Amino acid sequence: MSIRVGLTGGIGSGKSTVARHLEARGAWVVDADAIAKAATAPLGAAIPSILEAFGSEYVAADGSMDRQRMRARVFQDPSAKLKLESIIHPIVSQQTMAMAAQAGLRPVVFDVPLLVESGHWLHKVDWVWVVDCQPETQVRRVQERSGWSRDSIEAVIGQQASREQRLAAADAVVFNEGVNLQELHSLIDDLAVRFGL
Repeated sequence: MSIRVGLTGGIGSGKSTVARHLEARGAWVVDADAIAKAATAPLGAAIPSILEAFGSEYVAADGSMDRQRMRARVFQDPSAKLKLESIIHPIVSQQTMAMAAQAGLRPVVFDVPLLVESGHWLHKVDWVWVVDCQPETQVRRVQERSGWSRDSIEAVIGQQASREQRLAAADAVVFNEGVNLQELHSLIDDLAVRFGL
């Protein structure tokens, strides 16, 4: 079986940039977030259960989950968050494993935003890589990328594992702070060699 790496990091950490470089090096990247988004897109696998659990007001006119309304709901109501996760997580788990099975002998990188929070992911990977940066850098990057307010970004950060929790779970840390893209790629390359990717 090929090497399996769990790649994680908080919002705005640069995790997707790291995943793209590992893919360019030949790793088979499985993007759990993309699978979750597809599950909640029009005709997505999660939509019937979301309709049943939350009602039609949480499904947009195009048949996708109303992300803005759902985000507001789960931030206010922890039980709604658990309910949504109980719908989406099994779909993501099943599909990520199906996609990983297509890797052949290539190393598999599971790009999972909530890897530490979920608990079960730690048993599915050989190594955990954490992309890390200062919280203020996370806020600035998301503001520049998505135009979100500071309050919205800090609410997301507050829902994710703490920086300390992620670092405690890490076998390797990509410190994406104060480096340019070329320097970041060098950091990733050095780790990839050390871990046999």
